Amino acid sequence: MIITIVGAGNMARGIGTRVLSGCHSLRLHDRNQDKAEQLAVALSGAVGGADVQACGVEGVAAADVVVLALPYPAGREVAGSLSAALSGKVLVDISNPVDFSTFDSLAVPPGTSAAEEIAAAVADVRVVKAFNTTFAGPLVAGEVAGRPLDVFIAGDDDAAKETVASIVTSGGMRPLDVGPLRRARELEAFQFLHMACQDRLGLGWSSAIAILP
Repeated sequence: MIITIVGAGNMARGIGTRVLSGCHSLRLHDRNQDKAEQLAVALSGAVGGADVQACGVEGVAAADVVVLALPYPAGREVAGSLSAALSGKVLVDISNPVDFSTFDSLAVPPGTSAAEEIAAAVADVRVVKAFNTTFAGPLVAGEVAGRPLDVFIAGDDDAAKETVASIVTSGGMRPLDVGPLRRARELEAFQFLHMACQDRLGLGWSSAIAILP
């Protein structure tokens, strides 16, 4: 598959590493073209035989799956601006709408989620919530303490969720379907708690949420 990641930050690096490890083609789109090109070069050097390059909006239109590796609310705004290129696509939202000015609450109203706001902002797009409970460092490694990462997936389109699950599996991780897109509310709230615990527990943003067998 061709997976295009919108954004070229740490999460794009982590998810991009998993995508390339699964032998998919990767395109990187960012408003800062130099940043996307630098990440493409870094990932090409880190993963042997990688098919990765920076791209413009045409790379979004050509993708099978598009990942919004952007913070809230930038992901919603960018999705709206790319609505024509995203038509018919599987769109993965990874954001956590945390109020970073206080780090004490979510920035979305009760009864909704960042993923649902994105779904409302774009037409004819199958939105899937995934990767929001994983930190960038563990994604690069693909595991924590020798265990593969669990990736929680929520969405209203079963075929779209299966597509995202196949990317997760090929990248050496374990997909867990948690239900419809509204389950993103719980995933975002749970990750907010996970983030808030990092300093208190001395975890250094390197932990992972896992479901034990």
